[in-house]
Amino acid sequence: MQFAALITPLFASVLSALKPDQILNNAGHLAIWVAAAMIFAECGLLIGFFLPGDSLLFVVGLFVGNGAIGTPLWATCILLFVAAFAGNLLGYWIGRRAGPTLFRREDSRIFKKKYIDHTEEFFNKYGAAAIILGRFIAIVRTFITVLAGAGKMDFRRYALYSAIGAALWTVSLTVLGYLIGNVPVIKNNLEYAILLIVVVSVVPIAIHRLKARRDAGRAA
Repeated sequence: MQFAALITPLFASVLSALKPDQILNNAGHLAIWVAAAMIFAECGLLIGFFLPGDSLLFVVGLFVGNGAIGTPLWATCILLFVAAFAGNLLGYWIGRRAGPTLFRREDSRIFKKKYIDHTEEFFNKYGAAAIILGRFIAIVRTFITVLAGAGKMDFRRYALYSAIGAALWTVSLTVLGYLIGNVPVIKNNLEYAILLIVVVSVVPIAIHRLKARRDAGRAA
């Protein structure tokens, strides 16, 4: 009971620290740069898979819309696109250099091999197009870059698909936040809106896993 009493406030504080609006508020005038750094980390560094990518982009757009971030919308979209694209390029080269080693890695408290397995299934099903589609799926967008590198996907083709995916992902969600984020019903229920975005981002991989299990059961 004493341990639970100690750990619960800590867990709550961690969740609070990962809230996009809280992160940007704490960053102050550096909010746009903090957001760009987080997008880069989620797209390029394996440890960034837990970062709030989709919801962060939405809240950045919201903050641009209400003036909390003074950077113009067009400049914000360009900066976030560059961060996402650069992150993908880094992820590719990490996979190219250390991919096989990563795939043999045992589970730890943070890294789970199932993340790689789920992403590999997604990549095998959709091929190169997965580089674009995976942008909109939590966890997949982090690990798919490493898989592409480890599989030695043609770099020019990879870069093209990554650029398209980065543009669609960053611009669509940022502009969406800019357009509707300050609508009263959303602004006054921001936590629920963020939760909905998170749920939507993990639904595709959950559906894919259920279909895979169903197909495996039929085959058996």
